[in-house]
Formats: sequence, C-alpha cells, structure tokens
Amino acid sequence: MKLVSDPAIAKKISKMQQRVKWQDPLILERRIDQTQLVLEDGRADDPEFSFLVVGDSGSGTHKGHNPQRQVAELMLPHHDECRFMLHTGDVIYLVGSKEYYQQNFIQPYQEFLIGGEQPKKIAYDKMVFKLPILPVPGNHDYYDLPLLFGLVSISTLPIRRLLRSRLDLDVGLYGSGTGDAYARAFLDYLCAFGSPEDLARHLDQHYRSTIHNGRCLSYQPGSFTRLPNRYYTFRYGGIDFFALDSNTFNEPPPIPKTRAGDADRQFLEKRRVALEQEKQQIVADSAILNPNNPQDAEQLDDLQVKLTQIEEIIVDIEKQLDSNKTTVIDIEQLDWFSQKLIESWHNQQVRGRIIFFHHPPYVTEATKWEQAQTLAIRNRLRGVFDAVAEKLGSLTQGRPLVDLVINGHAHCLEYLQTLDTGHADSHIPWIVCGGSGFSLRRQRPEGTQLQELRGDDEKLVARSQLFIGRSGQGSKKHRPYSCLRIDVKGDRQPKFIVRPLVAEWYQREWCDRQIEPFEI
Repeated sequence: MKLVSDPAIAKKISKMQQRVKWQDPLILERRIDQTQLVLEDGRADDPEFSFLVVGDSGSGTHKGHNPQRQVAELMLPHHDECRFMLHTGDVIYLVGSKEYYQQNFIQPYQEFLIGGEQPKKIAYDKMVFKLPILPVPGNHDYYDLPLLFGLVSISTLPIRRLLRSRLDLDVGLYGSGTGDAYARAFLDYLCAFGSPEDLARHLDQHYRSTIHNGRCLSYQPGSFTRLPNRYYTFRYGGIDFFALDSNTFNEPPPIPKTRAGDADRQFLEKRRVALEQEKQQIVADSAILNPNNPQDAEQLDDLQVKLTQIEEIIVDIEKQLDSNKTTVIDIEQLDWFSQKLIESWHNQQVRGRIIFFHHPPYVTEATKWEQAQTLAIRNRLRGVFDAVAEKLGSLTQGRPLVDLVINGHAHCLEYLQTLDTGHADSHIPWIVCGGSGFSLRRQRPEGTQLQELRGDDEKLVARSQLFIGRSGQGSKKHRPYSCLRIDVKGDRQPKFIVRPLVAEWYQREWCDRQIEPFEI
C-alpha cells in the first residue's frame, strides 16, 4: 500500500502559478518582480548579522517527546540576535496537510509568531512572524494522499487501525493539495482576491519596494510576512540569498532501453517488491507494541522512521521505472536562477551569495546519497553553474560561484566540501540541515568520501567534514536533533561562523550536546 502520492512536476508548477496569479496583467503593468522581496527590518544594510537554519522539522510528538519543540527551545536564546530563520523544507509531515500546521508548526514555533501566547487561536493561513521564517517547499509539502487513504480518513477510521498497527503517521483527512496548504501558509495567495480592484489595492499596499527594474514585495516582520513565490531571492547585508524549489527539477531521467537499462529496471523492480514486503513486516511488528510503554514507544518511533525511509526510496524507484513519462524540468526556474546569479556577480554592492533548497546534491546520509533524485539535482545545478561560469569568465577571480549552499531532505546535520569536480560546482561548502524534528538517519557505511564514475575510473568529488545523525544500537542509541546559527562576518569576502545547536534524545532523556563552531 502506498502511503503518499507525489504529483507530477507540471502540475506542481501550474498550481503554484495559479495561486500567486503569475504574470497577471495587473502585476505586469506595475512592473512587479514576483521572485524578489525586500526584508524591511531597518537593518538589512548591516554587513555583520546572524540567522538561524532548520529543516525537515514538521513532526508532532514522537511517542511522548517532541524533538521539534526541543529544537525550537534551543533557538530561543538566539531569537533577538538573529535576523531571520531559513527553513530547508518539509514543514509538515507526512503529506503537508493543513490539519497538522497547528500541532507540527504553530505550537512548536509559537514564540516566533504574532499572537503566539495563544497559539491555538492562530489559523495556519493567517500566520504573521515576529522573526521572519523564510522557507522553501520540501517533497512532503507537495505530497498528497493516495485515494484509499482519503476514503478511509473520510470514514473517520484512524490510519493506524487500517494498518492494524500502532504507528502514528500524522495523516488526516487531507493531503497537501499539491502544495496548496504550504502556499496558503507562506505565499502571498493572490488568487483569493475576488475582484481586480481588490487585487490592485493589495499590490499597491504590499509591493512597494523599489528595485532597479520596477517593484517587489515588501516583507515586514510583525506586519506582512508573505513570500512572493515558491522560489525567490532577497539581499541582506550585501549577501544575495536564492531560495529554490528543487521539487520541480529533481526528476531523474528515464532508464534507457538498452541491455544495461533492462538490467537496471529488473533490479529496481525486484527492490521495490522487497521494500513493499518490508513495509508489511513493519506494520505487523508494530501491531504488538504498546505505545504507552517507553521501550515499546521508542521501537515504534524507529519503525515509523524506517517506514518513511522505505516510502521515499519507493517514490524514487517509481520515478525511474515510469517508462511512459516525459521527463519534465522546470526550465523557467533554472533560467531565472542563472540570470539572477549573473546579475548578482555584476552588482558591486553584492559581496556574497547563499543558495538554499530542499534536495541536497551532495550528502553521505545512508538513504539519500545515491538516490536518482540526488544525482538529478546535482547534474541540473551543475548545468546552471557551468553556464553561468562561462558567461562570467574572469569576473569571479577564482572564487566559487556561491559562498554556501544549504539543503535539507537528508535527516541529519552535515558539512561537506566539494573538491575539483571538473565543473563549476567545485570548491563550494555545502551544509545539510535536515534533522530538526521528524526522524534521524545514519551516515552511509561507505564512508565520508563521495566519488563519481567517470568512464572506467572513479573520481573523488566531495568529502564530508562533519556528520551528526542517528548512531548506536538498542539502549545506546543516540538521536541528536539539530539546527544552526550562522554568523556572517568579514568585509568584501564574507566569512560564516557556523554554530550547530544540538539536543540529543538518549536513554529517554534530553541532553544538550556541545558541538564546536566552525568557520567557512
């Protein structure tokens, strides 16, 4: 039985465009850039500032403890010193449903919200942030419920009764609506305006920041905290931040119809069958556990982690096996990013560049490092970087095209460096921040060095410098949940002081784990 349904990329793009009235005549006549915002906090020109990072946080309680809330409490002492929070996606598990925003987002982050003293009175589509929370969508924020789950939910039977298990999957009546809940929660949901007059008044009120070629959205902490689009850019302290939606350029290419391709297809089909059998066994194993028993509760937590891991692997396999599909790539977004990156390098006011999006191109977490989607993201991003590098020529003066890339999706905290990849993504620092609440995963047993097959040889392309994820066995199992504070220092060439904040669940108790800051 499928637990989730991943909508087609073309559908994701078209639905999101409808929600923000992409390129509506009223928007075009006002020369509004729907991919840019200005963060109006009165301090955006400060060259030194700090910000927070979380990712893959959107879970509720884990059988009696709440990792996301524990991570939020780690961040509270830094609230007043940081200017904003980046969220690397998967805001709500398991299927981005509007029902779970209250439990899985509003209550854990109540101190970050206007009216957070009474979080239950805050509607998910009316949130206003004291400290800006700037997300990108994750795959779970787009997921929908398979039809059977929807029918069962409508009949008011809990999902776990259907499964005859004790697993709590955070699934209710709805899926995400192909990202509709995320859009209502975070984007400027322009399609809600019933008349051109209402839309015109809204645009004139909230899209008044002046940029070189027109206007853009004015993001006002504590007052108006909407995003203009699913992907966007903003400048702060001379750093250009680029937020991408990697869910629309992560489609793996189809398996070729060759002898080698046929062998790959057979291998994947067998693996899918084995994984489905493993899912059934997890359901059976969970049925005999008592969630009120602390030891059984931790086993249920582990089984749920395993079940969601398997489901994501199956989604990745099915994307490769669908021989009838036409591979869709969000060319419009990639072209936009390429152009904005080139403009950034030609602007003397810009001293650095940070990208953040959900799917990591480089990671050593055991379930993600060799997924087809991971490699697809890597190749698509390389294509953009290579084209930009060719356009810029010597303008970069030996610096990498971007100073830092931040991702989620892999449920861990990891810092990697690319080496000479043979492409323009060489010598870039990459941080994966995806262990902020849902579940944690282990590092791959193959080790810290990532290699690629080039002809008959393997080329070393990246090396992991730090990995914080699940480790240990049985009663000695460590679950270190994490987030980041990043301090931006330096002058023309910025430095980043990265401060991992870690709360570890160990032997059914919370303890703060001290990790030394490191400099990029």
